[in-house]
Amino acid sequence: MALFLCVLFLLLSSASACDRCLHQSKAAYFSKASALSAGACGYGSLALGLSGGHLAAGVSSLYKDGAGCGACFQIRCKNSTLCSSEGTRITLTDLNHTNETDFVLSSRAFMAMANKGMGRDILKLGIVDVEYKRIPCEYKNQNLAVRVEESSQKPNYLAIKLMYQGGQTEVVAMDVAQVGSANWNFMSRNHGAVWDTSRVPNGALQFRFVVTSGFDGKWIWAKSVLPAEWKTGVIYDSGVQITDIAKEGCSPCDDSHWR
Repeated sequence: MALFLCVLFLLLSSASACDRCLHQSKAAYFSKASALSAGACGYGSLALGLSGGHLAAGVSSLYKDGAGCGACFQIRCKNSTLCSSEGTRITLTDLNHTNETDFVLSSRAFMAMANKGMGRDILKLGIVDVEYKRIPCEYKNQNLAVRVEESSQKPNYLAIKLMYQGGQTEVVAMDVAQVGSANWNFMSRNHGAVWDTSRVPNGALQFRFVVTSGFDGKWIWAKSVLPAEWKTGVIYDSGVQITDIAKEGCSPCDDSHWR
């Protein structure tokens, strides 16, 4: 039945539509995950706690000028002798500046694509053919969080980093206001997952985000996040979870192909 649906979809769509969500490429690896945690997304050492250290630098089409930071992917290598059919989950934490591979993985993630006991063997290859697809990020019992960056200087400058962004989403805009006020000030993406503003309201702060999943976007309102006496280096719970899934579904071909 799955094969019939795939053939039917091909007849009704372009030849490339079946590969809309499942992508073919290559992946390399860094020997140290710290190289990825110090990357363009700005997560720093906190990145090492994402996906169990299964981190990745993605090409610009995946990094999306920082909007792709924190995105989760399922990736597996296509060497059936060395690699498992499940592959592993990775989180995007850096920008891959070359176009030779779509991803550069942490060595831990690279080895996790291998069959049991073959992790060292796959490392010897250096670069492997892979296929991957974006999947929802899942942070059980963990809300979207805001970390106040050390560069923040009350009351004139605020820089925050978004952590634990769930679902299959991207934050594309962000505003800040004093709690209880309707006077919103926009924030700008400084780099990666870091947003900032030089128009910092007084008192406790609320945030609202424009979150996209697929083609659609919506506002998410975090009504009370930072206390009036917010401090740098502290992570604050936003009180909201993001769990949206991309509305543009993959074709049946993708589902039948990934086993």
